[in-house]
Amino acid sequence: MSVDASIDTSVSASVSASGAASPTSQTDRRGRRAAAILMRAAARETVSTLSRRAGGRRRTDTDDHVPDRARHLRTTLEELGPFYIKVGQILATRPDFVPDHVREELGRLNDEATAEPFSAFSAVLDQDLGAHWHKRFAFIRTESPLGSASLAQVYRADLADGTPCVVKVQRPGADRAVLGDMRVLRRAARLVTRFMPHFNEVIGVEAMTEVLFDAMRDELDFTREASNMKAARKLARDYKRISVPKVVHATPRVLVQALADGVAINRVKDDALTPKKRKEIARQLIDFQFRSYFVTGRFHADPHPGNILVSPDGTAHIIDWGMVGRLDRSARLTMLGILLGLARNDAEAVARQWTRMGSSTPWSNNTGFVQDLSRKVPLWSNATLAELNYGVALMSVLQYSSRRGIQVAPIVSIIGKSLANIEGSVRCIYPKLKLTTSLSHTLDGVMRDLLRAETSPEQLAQHLLDFLSLTDKTAGHLQAVARDLASRQFTVQARTNLGDPITHGRSHR
Repeated sequence: MSVDASIDTSVSASVSASGAASPTSQTDRRGRRAAAILMRAAARETVSTLSRRAGGRRRTDTDDHVPDRARHLRTTLEELGPFYIKVGQILATRPDFVPDHVREELGRLNDEATAEPFSAFSAVLDQDLGAHWHKRFAFIRTESPLGSASLAQVYRADLADGTPCVVKVQRPGADRAVLGDMRVLRRAARLVTRFMPHFNEVIGVEAMTEVLFDAMRDELDFTREASNMKAARKLARDYKRISVPKVVHATPRVLVQALADGVAINRVKDDALTPKKRKEIARQLIDFQFRSYFVTGRFHADPHPGNILVSPDGTAHIIDWGMVGRLDRSARLTMLGILLGLARNDAEAVARQWTRMGSSTPWSNNTGFVQDLSRKVPLWSNATLAELNYGVALMSVLQYSSRRGIQVAPIVSIIGKSLANIEGSVRCIYPKLKLTTSLSHTLDGVMRDLLRAETSPEQLAQHLLDFLSLTDKTAGHLQAVARDLASRQFTVQARTNLGDPITHGRSHR
């Protein structure tokens, strides 16, 4: 079943006799549909496993069924719809628990989703650009798209004045399908929260899910993507080897942008660029991302190889700005502290900053967490991209912290994906790069920008208000304690069961 067919199913299911279904009924239909597809996939896998066992075949990695299983997983995600395709794209960046052959197959979801004929998108163009949208263009190559992704297809075109461009058109009904699947997964997250409270207190399933949803919502409205691109272009001006395409026109479902000429960074031929250009591209890509994390707080959350096109002159064009993560001031500083601790081979600093970004639970073992990292950080601090997958390393820290009862900050899921993607892309063109060395090169500019932000009138005013609030509260607290001591009524209250699930009839520590 094609992607568009699955979307059409969701759209038709969302229309009732009165013309529109309620969000609840829509969610129920999306949930039943997803369950049916998954049951079919499970039945197919069961039949395949039983047939192999009946034939006396043992399971090995060289069996023909291994690539078939990966392909079936990809096609199942396509059938489920755009949201699940995005989940597959995320899994394709996780070598820590997804086998290589599966990641290779899921990687096809980035720009090789099932293509639909251009006629399926004509109505979208009519509605968003007007009935005479053809007059905006001198030429559109409608016979085959440049790319076909989960939410949109992209076409090569020329504007009326002859300027090369690309036209990105959202798949009909994609927004309804994605929002419906989000509602289904919210229900699932609430069930996890209810029946696994200890696990939820450490992982924060609902909060982590919402962070992912927030990053994906921009993909449903191309005017938001256009805003992200304009902000990124300002930052890209400081880099000789980095470029972000210019936005020509944007509506919620149609985006016209300048043509980014080049090939995906993982398809650059060995003799296409000099070693010097490769090194410059790699360093500037990492620097660009670091400044996005720590200075602007708005970063590309999906910089996989398909979203970085390298032109023959050695310019890296960063495209597809629909999925963008955002960090507040505190998270930016804490994340910088984590990477600085890694660069300095300081496991205790990494553990301290990680805990600060999340929080401790009543059963946290902070000492054990430091000991876990003390065994790993020395192996990570001076490794090249060829020797270590830093995205995997970040996820290892997440596993250690959750095992030690330290609550994980929800934003880690998006930062981890972004970091894994960018270092995977850079590895394709210059695997000798050291992430910690790149951080050292970037640090001067980052600290200068942070210092400028800290001394701005707004930030100085905030510091002053915080100080005045602290002094006011401290004076009141000291007076209250003095009164209690004088009247011999000073008491100390303590609880040891803060982390226990509070349910009827359950004993507490």
